[in-house]
Amino acid sequence: MVIFTEDKSIHLQTLDAGAMWASAYLVTCPETNESVLIDAPGKPEKLLEQVRNKNVKYILMTHNHSDHIGALQVVHAELKIPVGGHAADAPKYPVALALELNDGDTLTCGQNQIRVLHTPGHTDGSLCFLIGKHLFVGDTLFPGGPGYTASPDDFEEIVSSITRKLFSLPDDTIVYPGHGASTILGKEKDAYKAFAARTHNTRLSGDVLWLKS
Repeated sequence: MVIFTEDKSIHLQTLDAGAMWASAYLVTCPETNESVLIDAPGKPEKLLEQVRNKNVKYILMTHNHSDHIGALQVVHAELKIPVGGHAADAPKYPVALALELNDGDTLTCGQNQIRVLHTPGHTDGSLCFLIGKHLFVGDTLFPGGPGYTASPDDFEEIVSSITRKLFSLPDDTIVYPGHGASTILGKEKDAYKAFAARTHNTRLSGDVLWLKS
């Protein structure tokens, strides 16, 4: 399934790699037709079918988990374009990073600026990408809660990443997670405020929901 979203600044396609896979996003500048592919999950032939005739400039990786990188090696070999990600996640990528991205870096895709946010917690090198009011968060944030964390220390880190980096953005920012439906940042801020106002287990980890934990 391919979902199309358009506004004046970007043309966005959500590329669904199928059951059990993460989502990939293709963001295109309408003025220049330059595109960026965010994550490379699923079967490579399916992903290549959807991007082969696009002018893809970069592949940008949110993190290095297997469900997000399944097609990366083949897609990179076919498209022969730079792959960007964080150095902390680099050892588990099947290709070398041509672009080692850090917090605050910016890239261009046609007329659009891509802002890089380093949001560790789900992995040490998790990245989010902001293009206009569109925020691509990988597994850092989902509707109703943060991404999975392996330990209480990781949970504290992902909460810090979310509250300091993501919640500083405007409420109408549209959030595109690595799995499932999109959400609006203001809604997630409100849910977190309810969580923070309650007494709860101070050593949380795993799959946490703001309104149920």
